[in-house]
Amino acid sequence: MLLSVLSVLFWSGLAVVFYTYVGYAPLVWALSRLRRWWRPRPDRTVPPDDDLPAVTLLVAAYNEADVIDEKLANTQALNYPREKLNVLFVTDGSTDVTPDRLRAAPGVQCLHRDERAGKMAALHRGMEHVETPIVVFSDANAMLNADALRNLVRHYQDASVGAVAGEKRVRATGADDASGASEGLYWRYESALRRWDDALHSVVGAAGELFSVRTALFEPIPEDTILDDFVLTLRVAARGYRVAYAPKAYATEGPSASLADEMQRKVRIVAGGFQALGRLRELFNPVRHGTLTFQFVSHRVLRWTLAPALLPVLLIVNGLLVGMGGGTAATLLLAGQGTFYGLAAHGALTHDAPRGPTALYAPFYFCVMNVAVYRGFLRYLRDRQSVAWKPAKRAAANLHGSA
Repeated sequence: MLLSVLSVLFWSGLAVVFYTYVGYAPLVWALSRLRRWWRPRPDRTVPPDDDLPAVTLLVAAYNEADVIDEKLANTQALNYPREKLNVLFVTDGSTDVTPDRLRAAPGVQCLHRDERAGKMAALHRGMEHVETPIVVFSDANAMLNADALRNLVRHYQDASVGAVAGEKRVRATGADDASGASEGLYWRYESALRRWDDALHSVVGAAGELFSVRTALFEPIPEDTILDDFVLTLRVAARGYRVAYAPKAYATEGPSASLADEMQRKVRIVAGGFQALGRLRELFNPVRHGTLTFQFVSHRVLRWTLAPALLPVLLIVNGLLVGMGGGTAATLLLAGQGTFYGLAAHGALTHDAPRGPTALYAPFYFCVMNVAVYRGFLRYLRDRQSVAWKPAKRAAANLHGSA
């Protein structure tokens, strides 16, 4: 009896974990191919300059003296008609030279006040000054390719599109350590999922490094919101609009400066993710949202909830099954889990070493991400996440991404 119960628990749990981390990708790819065949979307080319909409680039910057000159140069290099591009920085609470550098820059509007109330409060204040039909959000340390804005706005020719997510790229150099290389590998995988999500229906949230929204659809959200990019874009999707994906519009930044910085960032994201699940609970209604609910649960919810919780359970139950004579399959899976976590342990011991084969460190990065889920959930329960936080450091690199 006990063996049967453990077998059901193990195989059902394994199915959830496999679907979350492996199975969803080929499924959404296949569904997206079927959708393209059944109901193809017209190809949206970049409009000529005369037909391009006016755009505001809005950046909330806090003490960004190390990167602000590069960000300004990157902004000047954007291939978009000057008369149709407004550049707006909000530097609330900054105590370094960031506001001074921005005030001295031509063609840039800088809003500053001494009080620091967090990023969402800064964005709300900036939105009061946006008069263009499209607003593009970016981070100060994220460098955009020259044609990023053109490749974002071309999607708005489709009236069903309410927001457009750009692609996040992590710049790797030969000096990067293994954890930095694994971060880049993760974002390449995430970018593939977003392309397939978009092809099927809608991207499930955007990366704050680069995304855009129809100004008329911008909806103020609580100022204590941690994942502003995620909540803002999914609020648009919940109103019946698509969030499109523009991989040719990309923002480049360096990897986290250290494993501790990456863990800090991930824990904050997860805490914000649990907060967002409550604020986006309407998306759990498949009757109203259909495909969006399927994508939301498969791509996001399971990653933050059930799948990480099942990982230690599967290891323990797998060991019990083998001890009780559970069969060859259970033995092979236990050996596989042992090998996987052995590679993770190797990565933990060598992650600061010069970069080796990235695939060897993927198990370590996977475990880091899931440890961050546990820690992030505890932080969410304790309600100890401040909106005015110190951003995780990024490795020093030439991040200019205008190519």
